[in-house]
Amino acid sequence: MNKPAFNLEAMLSAPAIQTAVQQIPCEKLHPYHNHKFELYTGERLDDMVASIKENGVLSPVIVQPDGDGYEILIGHNRWNACKIAGIDTIPAIIKQGLSEDEAEMYVIESNVMQRGFDNLRISEQAAVIALRHSEMFSPGKRSDIQRELALLEDPEAEANDTATLNPMGSRLDTNEEVGKEYGVSKGSVVRLIRINKLTDALKALVDSGDIAIRAGVELSFLSEKAQAVVAEQAEDFKVDMKKSKALHDAADKEGNIDTTTIVRIITGTAEVKPKPKSVKISEETFYKYFEPGTKKAQVTETVEKALAFYFANVESEA
Repeated sequence: MNKPAFNLEAMLSAPAIQTAVQQIPCEKLHPYHNHKFELYTGERLDDMVASIKENGVLSPVIVQPDGDGYEILIGHNRWNACKIAGIDTIPAIIKQGLSEDEAEMYVIESNVMQRGFDNLRISEQAAVIALRHSEMFSPGKRSDIQRELALLEDPEAEANDTATLNPMGSRLDTNEEVGKEYGVSKGSVVRLIRINKLTDALKALVDSGDIAIRAGVELSFLSEKAQAVVAEQAEDFKVDMKKSKALHDAADKEGNIDTTTIVRIITGTAEVKPKPKSVKISEETFYKYFEPGTKKAQVTETVEKALAFYFANVESEA
């Protein structure tokens, strides 16, 4: 059954929605600069191309001005199908003055509504959860965008019916609440937020299953430079949970780790021990054994001697 053509009168009844539709040359459009979602391929793309050839584009894309052209916020697949179908123009709604956060929300929300959260790749789910969890998230703005998208998809929908679009009705700012909204556990929310910190190369390996999600979480603590080396090595060697954790343990607080160490861990050519963790002693214990102003080197030397004495006596008693 064909979708009804978009109804400008219905869309105009919704306040604060820019609805002017105009035909824009496809060559003037380009993808959103931070587009994280996979485009249709195979039969799904073929069906869209066939539908557009027969019926035209039934729902306008949404774009924003960008230099001499326009950046696509919603409708990457329709634009791609139009080009394949040999159609030169596409109906579009031009959004003016959007903030970076608002533009990102259009891209994210449209993909979730059209495809469903469960049908997104792991990296795509991670992008959704990260946005939903971020400080910039505005439930009011999101509700407006969801309502607008619903009207574009179903012109007969009530313009002011947002109850089904935002069922929680308030800001969800905890892992548990965000998880409930998307049907995942609190732990999954935490893991997906970490996955979103991976480089694109490592996200692709998580999506393909070459790197497990939990291993990806460990790798997310590495710097971008270190992650790039890991991705390169992953082309020839399996990066499992054990290796990923070893890499995390061997990195400093900023996630830096030298290339030689990364290669040794991933290839298994040598055992690399994680860096020792610092141990703090209480102020009471410190001043029980050391004078105020005692230098760090002296404290370290004393502790090392005390530990050597202790373990020597333990071994002799055994």
